[in-house]
Amino acid sequence: MNKLQAMEVFVQVVDAGGFTRASETLQLPKATVSTLVASLETALAVKLLHRTTRQVSVTADGAAYYERCLRILADVKDAEESLSRTRLSPSGRLRVDAPTGLSNEILVPALPSFFEQYPDIQLELGCSDRPVDLIEEGVDCAVRGGQLADSTLIARRVGLLNFVTCAAPSYLERFGTPTHPRDLERHRCINYFSSKTGKIYNWDYARDGERIEMTLPGMVALNDSNAYLTAGLAGLGIIMMTDVQLDNHGGNGSRLVRVLDDWITDPLPIHVVYPQNRHLSAKVRVFVEWVADLMASHPQMRLRPLANAPALPLELTA
Repeated sequence: MNKLQAMEVFVQVVDAGGFTRASETLQLPKATVSTLVASLETALAVKLLHRTTRQVSVTADGAAYYERCLRILADVKDAEESLSRTRLSPSGRLRVDAPTGLSNEILVPALPSFFEQYPDIQLELGCSDRPVDLIEEGVDCAVRGGQLADSTLIARRVGLLNFVTCAAPSYLERFGTPTHPRDLERHRCINYFSSKTGKIYNWDYARDGERIEMTLPGMVALNDSNAYLTAGLAGLGIIMMTDVQLDNHGGNGSRLVRVLDDWITDPLPIHVVYPQNRHLSAKVRVFVEWVADLMASHPQMRLRPLANAPALPLELTA
């Protein structure tokens, strides 16, 4: 038995909560994963896992051994990287998850610069507005925004998203232009709902110390930022979108027009997150630094003083 491999497999089984998910993540046959863990238990003369037909849970001895394995594997990884070129030229598969809108508008257009610096990394970028479980789905790190609900993740705040209210010229010609947030109650507004909870997000505005928060009726509600933008461009109604999207998709007024420009919403903080019980490998580290530099150089996403941040309209929360 390769004990280091067995330890890696055991850690992955605990992280994934089962042999099937662990085998998929490790790209090993399920029988091999099971055999390695059983061999480890035999060598240690200790039961590490409780197995039932429905789930796998860790024993008290297994939990203690799991923590030791994490430290040992991290030390081994550090030793390997310190004696190789990995720190200077990280390589291998890197699985990242990011919201659809942020990926399309910011991350993907900038990827050529990332690969110029790190040509040996094979990036798998999952783009969706669905919150993912990093451990269960084998994701190394994720770009998220809003208030992070998962306290088990390590988060680095890297930027801000600012929102504006706008509509297609065809809509404004037909229904008029709102001059106050309360006017939206008489307009056709396109709502955004959480793909996790199904809750429709409120519309929030502030000006001169006055704050307004509303739940608006709408003809349509969407939970994908690309579809949301498309609905606004089609003249279905008024939308709240990021100023980055507006600049990229009709900021000159030909396709979308800003309204309620003297009212603001609080910016949405953007984080890069990763599990705290995983060793931060060189490839994850350079990606986090690259995202932070990318946001810092973007004129609309630089970190600024932050008030309470609403989560409209992108599903970016943990």
